[in-house]
Amino acid sequence: MSANTIKPYLRLAGLEPLVIRPETNFVNVGERTNVTGSKKFARLIRENKYEEALSVARQQVESGAQVLDVNMDDALLDGVKAMTTYLNLLQSEPDIAKIPIMIDSSKFEIIEAGLKCVQGKCIVNSISMKEGVEKFIREAKICKLYGASVVVMAFDEQGQADTLQRRVDICERAYKILTEEVGFDPQDIIFDPNIFAVATGIEEHNNYALDFIEATRIIKQKMPLAKISGGVSNISFSFRGNEPVREAMHAVFLYHAIKAGMDMGIVNAGQLVVYDEIEPQLRELCEDVIQNRREDATDRLIQFAETVKAKDKNEIKNEAWRNNSVEERLKHALINGITDYIDQDTEEARQKYPKPLDVIEGPLMDGMNVVGDLFGSGKMFLPQVVKSARVMKKSVAILTPYIEAEKEERRLAHLAAGTTNEEGAGAAKILLATVKGDVHDIGKNIVGVVLGCNGYDIIDLGVMVPADKILETAQKEKVDIIGLSGLITPSLDEMVHVAHEMKRRNMTQPLLIGGATTSRMHTAVKIAPQYDNGVVHVLDASRSVTVAGSLLSKEQKPGFLDTIGKEYQKLRDDFGSKKTAKQYLPFEQAQENRVAIDWKNYTPPVPSFTGTRIFDNYDLNELTNYIDWGPFFIAWELHGKFPAILQDEKVGKEATKLFKDANELLKKIIAEKWLTARGVIGFWQANSNGKDSVFIYDERGQEKVRLEHLRQQNKKAAGQPNFSLADFVKPAVTPANEKSKEAADYMGAFAVTIQGIEPHIKKFIENHDDYNKIMLQVLADRLAEAFAECLHERVRKEFWGYAKDEHFTNEELIKESYSGIRPAPGYPACPDHTEKYKLFNLLGGEQATGITLTESLAMYPASSICGWYFAHPQSQYFGLGKIQKDQVIDYANRKNMPVEDVERWLRPVLEYDA
Repeated sequence: MSANTIKPYLRLAGLEPLVIRPETNFVNVGERTNVTGSKKFARLIRENKYEEALSVARQQVESGAQVLDVNMDDALLDGVKAMTTYLNLLQSEPDIAKIPIMIDSSKFEIIEAGLKCVQGKCIVNSISMKEGVEKFIREAKICKLYGASVVVMAFDEQGQADTLQRRVDICERAYKILTEEVGFDPQDIIFDPNIFAVATGIEEHNNYALDFIEATRIIKQKMPLAKISGGVSNISFSFRGNEPVREAMHAVFLYHAIKAGMDMGIVNAGQLVVYDEIEPQLRELCEDVIQNRREDATDRLIQFAETVKAKDKNEIKNEAWRNNSVEERLKHALINGITDYIDQDTEEARQKYPKPLDVIEGPLMDGMNVVGDLFGSGKMFLPQVVKSARVMKKSVAILTPYIEAEKEERRLAHLAAGTTNEEGAGAAKILLATVKGDVHDIGKNIVGVVLGCNGYDIIDLGVMVPADKILETAQKEKVDIIGLSGLITPSLDEMVHVAHEMKRRNMTQPLLIGGATTSRMHTAVKIAPQYDNGVVHVLDASRSVTVAGSLLSKEQKPGFLDTIGKEYQKLRDDFGSKKTAKQYLPFEQAQENRVAIDWKNYTPPVPSFTGTRIFDNYDLNELTNYIDWGPFFIAWELHGKFPAILQDEKVGKEATKLFKDANELLKKIIAEKWLTARGVIGFWQANSNGKDSVFIYDERGQEKVRLEHLRQQNKKAAGQPNFSLADFVKPAVTPANEKSKEAADYMGAFAVTIQGIEPHIKKFIENHDDYNKIMLQVLADRLAEAFAECLHERVRKEFWGYAKDEHFTNEELIKESYSGIRPAPGYPACPDHTEKYKLFNLLGGEQATGITLTESLAMYPASSICGWYFAHPQSQYFGLGKIQKDQVIDYANRKNMPVEDVERWLRPVLEYDA
């Protein structure tokens, strides 16, 4: 290579160039100009003290930062404006602007604003494939257009890489796309393979540091010109508040990561310590944690960390708590992580309680519940909780031999009696999952928390879980019970499939069924016959503990399942007899008995526009006025009408506390802009065919799409119609059977969603704060419903305008006192989910709505609602009931679908077995 050849080094620049050569030492990226990482910087920016905030950047440069990370991601800030203002000011300060800028944001609009401000060559942090390759390529091209290098997060459509192999695989995939499709120079690609916290007390996290280091080594071998970066402070997140320990962990981690090939990292340049100058004992303990060298590494570092924190405090040991009852002493020990007396206190409790298990289920669980509350409220840090868990484990270890001895006694008793004893050691494992195609999990989460608080080991597989994964995990983990959840009707078929597969695999675990669309009848008729070892419908979380206890008790299980079996057999018998007893009309006769509407004297109202209108970032404050709080309390299994429930003698106190917590979180959600509301409405000229089809026309009067509806088929009393939604749209022909312009009617559609919940849910999960996690999910659902109600009111009064003078209270809106309806595909009047395809196409698809349809046509985000708008004053909600095969065949022909496919989607409403 000649002396004039430009070598492929990463070349950056502020006012001065920064070339990252092979011999270049680790590049420090200053982190304090980050509103999420520095309280001081965040305060200055929020108070518009931008010039004063430049001092933070100056301090980072003076401390040795070679690149400056600038982040303005704060819910209370206008990120674009803040980034633009700060970078423009910063560029006028030569002593700061001399180093390159790293524009850091999770919102690409903020990144693009920053790219317009910086001089030289900057770094964009970051882009990823988490929202698909198309968006990744689009953003990468924009970065390349501005001449920026890019940080690529190890994140794809399946989520953040948390294993060694996924880190490497995602980086390789991104590298190939960037170099081959976008045209990036390899040296302008910087990978961030995800630095996660270690020493969290969760065993799966113990290898996170080693996995990052090894991933760095492999990536550098496979893609030698690419660079490696990461947020170093993440590694010590468990010890936030204890800076000496955090600084030591950073130094130890970097010592190994740099040797593996890490080129740069986001650090506090003023707080890096020299590896060799770390206090020897602390350095050794950090090495144990970072390299995962011993099982008790986390516990030992926690113990040492407490001594570091206490060095400057003249604490006097207070032993007064030793004078309390054994229950209070155990609680105190758990909350404060004190193991000194746990042996004697556990033994005293064992002597006091009838069974050793009672000690775990009583005072120990009471203490751990307090710890959970303190941690959820931010009054305890994660290492302290780990210490509490260690106290719990130590106590349980003391009790375990006695529990095992009792089990052995029972085993021998079974042996003597000739019965079978199948008890196993340890907490019973219960696997929970929302089935394939379904995204709803609030109920499942509540059940998991309730069961977990009662001592069960919960394995939660999340949402959209295929049957094979559920059953393979159940067999691998040797779980004792499997619980399935689902909200949409296709989930019912998936549950039947899971039960069938359990029988095929000769599994023995009982199967619990729960979710909004499930019922005892469906469980008895469709699911239970598929599996012989116990299928139980669980109405709500409060029943789950009793059901699980009965199924896991060798004494109670046979009688419990026998009783359930008899109940379900009776339900099947009743179902069979009802089928024969009910009378149905031939489909043609049902069509003739349509709703009688005087179309001749009806003038259809004309909407203010046709086509679609998008409402992005709708004001959440406005939506709070439309919240129906009734379903909120039902989700928490507190039953009663709102607001009377707040004064209820039995649940009023808890309901009031819950309502207060909900409103506090709601205020935080709105003030900090956690969630955003997005909606789309549309109106089109439409006519029915006088039967069950509705034609939607484009602006030229050409047929755009044909909607198919189902009609009630049960025999009605004289004068009662067999309803179909198509009845509420004016037929395309006049009584004289001639097409007429005056016959034109209109139909509307809508879709609303609440977006942005994921990072906050993730945060609550990381904080083990199930209470607020579930609260957030329930509130998001309430906001989605409120959004739908709000837009429907605006449709009636403003956009369609057929009820301009309408004035209803929120209570009257909840009672649906208004004119017109908004039925949703999948609900009683229109149970066919496949019509959602047409609805979403009319509204502009995923791009316009922000909603993704799963294979079972559930909507994601889960807090989403869609439906049709009907304006006719006689339109009303109704339940379809059961339908017969002649209608199914006609419907399949109209939809050009195989009858078998239609039957699969409509199975819950079929009058016959299919």
